Amino acid sequence: MIRQNPSAPALSVAALRKSFGGRTVLDDVTLDVAAGSVLALLGPNGAGKTTMVRILATLLSPDGGRAQVAGHDVVTEPDGVRAAIGVTGQLSAVDDLLTGRENLVLVADLLHLGRVEGRRRAAELLDRFDLAAAADTRVATWSGGTRRRLDLAMTMVGRPQVVFLDEPTTGLDPRSRRALWAVVRELVAEGTTVLLTTHYLEEADQLADRIAVLDGGRIVAEGTAAELKRLVPGGHLRLRFADAGVLAAAAACFPTAVRDEETLSLRVPGDAGTGVLRAVLDRLEAAAIDVAELSVHTPDLDDVFLALTGTANREVATS
Repeated sequence: MIRQNPSAPALSVAALRKSFGGRTVLDDVTLDVAAGSVLALLGPNGAGKTTMVRILATLLSPDGGRAQVAGHDVVTEPDGVRAAIGVTGQLSAVDDLLTGRENLVLVADLLHLGRVEGRRRAAELLDRFDLAAAADTRVATWSGGTRRRLDLAMTMVGRPQVVFLDEPTTGLDPRSRRALWAVVRELVAEGTTVLLTTHYLEEADQLADRIAVLDGGRIVAEGTAAELKRLVPGGHLRLRFADAGVLAAAAACFPTAVRDEETLSLRVPGDAGTGVLRAVLDRLEAAAIDVAELSVHTPDLDDVFLALTGTANREVATS
């Protein structure tokens, strides 16, 4: 397979539009994804995440705009796109009646790899995805996490340049989820480009080089996790004191702080950086006030998601 220019975006979307029954699902979406990187697409249900994946995978035609995958246009060069991608959807694509090895060989046969190469590739992927011990047992007996690893291994049989992971860890326990994250990191380290849709904000924080927040069919924010967190106010220091008298004295030092009599604490607004922390402690020391407990809060992706998406109560659109 001919690889694209590594300096060109692996995915390029410009003014992409899609509607269903008069309802706009994608509205002038524009973004680029660098080769060998992970873009996480976040958004509430109905935001258009799965619709976008289906268009990029040539399963849906856009109503307008342009989309290229590995240098191929999804409308005019669908065969080129399909040859360059792998897709792991929300529902597992494994066959429960077959063994793990048989599932992989079946995909290799569908890709016309040839008998010898197909079986060699299946064995290689069984080892790589830590599936060799269960390779010759029926998949129906496997755990959810092991089945999901097989699903991703099947996606990789054809050595795709770009992989779409549509909520790949839904329903997995934390240990299985982290095992799949490790596999994804290995693939990216070897140059594979990943577009990840997820509802797990920790997953996006752990895996993504860049994050795009999709809401109401539009990209409402895009950047690294750190850049997005800086968009949202809410950084603060939480100071807890030994008794109400000390709390009152501290509150006099910080007139803009939020006072909580029940927990004997103050919430001092600020970016929670070292400069703010030093200034707060210096002021308390000057007033001879002792702090029983101090904690730092910075906005996380939960805060970003809640601040940037406004569709929680909107009727869920087709996605």
